Amino acid sequence: MTLYEAIFCRRSVRSYRMEAIDKAILENIPKFMEEVTPLFPEIKTQLKIIDRVEKKEKVSGLTNVRAPYYAAFYSEKKERSDMNAGFLMEYLSLYLESRGLGTCFLGTASKKYKEEEEAGRSFVMILAFGKPKNAAGRKDYDVNRLSLEKLCAYKESPKAQIRQLLEAARLAPSAMNVQPWRFVVYENRIHVFSKKPMDAKGMAGKYTEFNFGVMFANVMVAAEELWVDVDLIRLGNITHMSLPNNQYVLSILLKP
Repeated sequence: MTLYEAIFCRRSVRSYRMEAIDKAILENIPKFMEEVTPLFPEIKTQLKIIDRVEKKEKVSGLTNVRAPYYAAFYSEKKERSDMNAGFLMEYLSLYLESRGLGTCFLGTASKKYKEEEEAGRSFVMILAFGKPKNAAGRKDYDVNRLSLEKLCAYKESPKAQIRQLLEAARLAPSAMNVQPWRFVVYENRIHVFSKKPMDAKGMAGKYTEFNFGVMFANVMVAAEELWVDVDLIRLGNITHMSLPNNQYVLSILLKP
């Protein structure tokens, strides 16, 4: 299974078999992550794998998901660092899904390491993963997402590639499944807006920026699969414009 195919199969798995996975998959995670180009490469990050099978490592916080492994992500705190984290962790989630494993983002669990704090990196998110007790994938009818008609304002008839990028974006997971994104769509570009301010408070608002990183990862995976070049860029001539009650985030531009 490719990463692109994993977008359409992935679901949040909350029940796992507490047994080891293929060591080759575990050993390949750092190599895979090194090959992913971050949204913001200047932000220093670190990923740590927490082994609950052999090492019996523990995590803190509230979690109702007992998994054999957790991937804990740490990052410098800079502008858009949470978006960068969401982007990278969704790539990891899709990689694990493509290897037949289940995953689930855990917003209420945490794990602190002294060495990460000393390096100036703060904990961001944990991803549970392992062999699911039941089938890891989902059927099309299992997708609990808003339709593109509800997520998009069409200004022009989009190219086929834009429609495919939008579908990948639509299927992205988000905290409490709030789907905070809205899209203004043209023939060869998508302007992305947030329903709430990126710094909104509350449980769902806390992860808004992270959610957008996850969604942009789906877009980039789809672009790679379709062999189209895209730019994720913040346009100055859009920032002063508004979709009623929405905040401009970034634009997705098809390169000529």
